[in-house]
Amino acid sequence: MRHIWEQGADPSAPTLVLFHGTGGTERDLIPLAKRLSPGASVLSVRGNVLENGMPRFFRRLAEGVFDLEDLAFRTEETYDFLNDAAARYGADRSRFVAVGYSNGANIAGSMLFRYKDAFRGAILHHPMVPQRGLTLPDLTGTPVFIGAGTNDPICPPAETAELETLLAGAGADVAVHWEQRGHQLTATEADAAAAWFRSKLAL
Repeated sequence: MRHIWEQGADPSAPTLVLFHGTGGTERDLIPLAKRLSPGASVLSVRGNVLENGMPRFFRRLAEGVFDLEDLAFRTEETYDFLNDAAARYGADRSRFVAVGYSNGANIAGSMLFRYKDAFRGAILHHPMVPQRGLTLPDLTGTPVFIGAGTNDPICPPAETAELETLLAGAGADVAVHWEQRGHQLTATEADAAAAWFRSKLAL
């Protein structure tokens, strides 16, 4: 998968794994990573799927309707890529923290739904429930930040509440931060994620 690797100056910091939103690239969330943990190593990934020329991490059938077969395939593909990248760059795979926005948050969430060891923690900006009807792995103690919008037209509050319930039911330590700017990833939401990161994942 096309990606950027930046070795961080702080060896004690987790590696931040970045997943952009629809139409984004592997460069989009680099500034957010610097805000979260300036000294952390960064692995930023570009989605392998194109929708009208826009990169995504998996196909969808319509707005908010996921192609579940492709989602399962791309989730495994991305998970395998992260394992390979950890070996390639000498990174501690057990200390990868996902940072995703929109479609990128959904692929990160899908990995959490399927793999016990997917991430040390996750920051999900405006995610949806990736798939219903799955038995989630044991996520006991896994810290998860969800950034959401009270007026988000793509991820309504009920969707966020359902995702929180599913993750918490699997044992994850979930925090939800609400904004009133629709589906946007705002500076105040990023600041809230950074404060959460410092309290939960910074050593």
